[in-house]
Amino acid sequence: MEITLNNCNSIIEANLSIEIDHLNIKYGINGTGKSTISRAIELNSIDQSNLKELTPFKYIENNPDNIIPSITLTENIDTVLVFNEEYIDNFVFKEDELIKDSFEIFINNNEYKEKIKEIENIVSVIKSEFNNNESLNEIIQDLTELSGCFGRSKTGYSAAGSIGKGLGKGNKIKNIPEGLELYKDYLHSSKNTKWIKWQVDGNNFIEISEKCPYCTSPTSENKEVIQRVNTEYNAKSIEHLIKVLGVVERLSKYFHEGTKENIYRITKNKTGISKEEINYLKQVKEQIDTLNEKLINLKGITFFTLEKVDKVIDEIKSLKIKMSVIPFLNSRETQKIINPLNTCLNSVLIQAGKLQGEVNKQKNNIRKTIERYKTEINNFLKFAGYKYIVNIEEDGGKEYKMKLQHHDLSSVVKSGGQHLSYGEKNAFSLVLFMYECLSKNPDLIILDDPISSFDKNKKFAIIEMLFRGKSSLREKTVLMLTHDLEPIIDIVKILPHTFNVPMPKASFLRSRNGIVEEIPINKSDILTFSQVCIENIENIEEEIIKLIYLRRYYETINDKGNEYQLLSSLLHKKPTPTKRNGEEEINMEREDISSTTQLIKERIQEFDYNRILTRLVDSAKILEVYNNCRSDYEKLQIFRIVNDRHENDVIRKYINEVFHIESELVCQLNPCKYEIIPEFIINECDKYFSTND
Repeated sequence: MEITLNNCNSIIEANLSIEIDHLNIKYGINGTGKSTISRAIELNSIDQSNLKELTPFKYIENNPDNIIPSITLTENIDTVLVFNEEYIDNFVFKEDELIKDSFEIFINNNEYKEKIKEIENIVSVIKSEFNNNESLNEIIQDLTELSGCFGRSKTGYSAAGSIGKGLGKGNKIKNIPEGLELYKDYLHSSKNTKWIKWQVDGNNFIEISEKCPYCTSPTSENKEVIQRVNTEYNAKSIEHLIKVLGVVERLSKYFHEGTKENIYRITKNKTGISKEEINYLKQVKEQIDTLNEKLINLKGITFFTLEKVDKVIDEIKSLKIKMSVIPFLNSRETQKIINPLNTCLNSVLIQAGKLQGEVNKQKNNIRKTIERYKTEINNFLKFAGYKYIVNIEEDGGKEYKMKLQHHDLSSVVKSGGQHLSYGEKNAFSLVLFMYECLSKNPDLIILDDPISSFDKNKKFAIIEMLFRGKSSLREKTVLMLTHDLEPIIDIVKILPHTFNVPMPKASFLRSRNGIVEEIPINKSDILTFSQVCIENIENIEEEIIKLIYLRRYYETINDKGNEYQLLSSLLHKKPTPTKRNGEEEINMEREDISSTTQLIKERIQEFDYNRILTRLVDSAKILEVYNNCRSDYEKLQIFRIVNDRHENDVIRKYINEVFHIESELVCQLNPCKYEIIPEFIINECDKYFSTND
């Protein structure tokens, strides 16, 4: 697949090649435009018009030619998943699970869905009864509301509930206090609560004047009556009363006749509810809750309600509704809703054996799936040196969620994003991203600089998990953008035989003046620095460049004898070669110069110190050499000869490291003195010897 980008951020044009069903590694230094490439592909897969967010700065305020970002692909890419910092922020380390939608990623596969479908087909007759009988849902809603009217209390009744507040002092809508009968029409109105509130609000102003605050007529004779409305009635209490009366009326047809009469009598009490009446109502509530629980369990019957029971047949039998346990609700209307449901349960019982089998199969499949994912992820965490494990647990009886635990903590780590280091978050995120890709199977997977921040052993642990594990992205189309050469060294140079099906493709992204092109990287292109020096000495025509590499070769092998000293003197443009004698710098003897020259000629036949020195000190000739350089790397080395004292320390250090060997290419700490071996690696070694002594 060929991809071309135009006018995206700093990229004027970029041409890339992606091998389908392969890992494609694009290596480039910072500033090449790797993240822009990733973003452009992602935006294009969503809606090409979104590419406008990549408009180069130079065209934002002044764009007379209407230049817009664009991307073309020779293959259709409809779905793209991208790993970057945004993915970490949005999808992993959630409060109640390690990764968003972990159920969908790890459990809800095609096999799981098929088994759920088979189980639901068996119990579908119950579902159909609820779907075809809307009154069932209304009954559940009303039963739930009436039960709630009793308030929250371990005894089953609270004076703070709607029944207590609405009927605790009697039904004053039915029983209007003496002297307030003139307000009957208002109290029996559907707007009675608003009227009472209006009356209460007006009472706050009754002392201001002898006139009525509502109609401004004289109040001297009926002032006491007006104030009694405020004393006898409370808008909230009336609201609770109306709520209770309404739900009782809606459920009345489901009560036994005797029960209905008793409830009506209690709701019409003049002075409140007696202790005996409260006890009676609590018994009614128990039976209401029993029926409601049965209906809710029947409506919600799923695999999750059956997986924890030992015998499905016993669970189905327990869902049957017996009128003998709810005599207060034993009415013709109640039987009309219960009998069809019990009939449905009987038809399910006929298939109880099959249902038991399907439930058991599903439970086994889930167990195997969980164990496989746990083993894969926890092995990765162990051998990458992380002191964490993951577990996949049922959550809320509806689905499964991945949880995080630490070796030193028995409970779940709920705020993983706060406890994990940056590197740990990156590692977890990458592995979880891999499983999401396996679940969703996108057309293209993009890894935007995924492992540059890890140390060596963790990098390879992640690479192995991503591209060599049983569950891996091995045969997926993957674009990995990185400024880290190490994964290419591992995959292409050191261990290509372990990645050979299919063989990953690697290339270098070169960016100059907004033009990005890629150069393939093969196994033979990955060299030690000594090999680089020898290859360039043999293949480069410019003798000054040859000499620079020869000097660096001697430096690399730590041979700073006469050959190194002579070349160093020449490149520093010294008329007479010098060498160091301890701390002192002295001129080289003629015999040393002659013998050393002969040794250098064995590698560079045309070597002549004075002739080359003449070229080095000639500004015109050295400029000609600079302009004829084949690469920027060569230009930098020539620049260092001309100007070894750049005004900026950062630039000067970079130039010197190209000219000399001053970096980690040849420098490291002595591992016998500095413990750089990860502790968990030694622990594994210790464990081996402790079990094999």
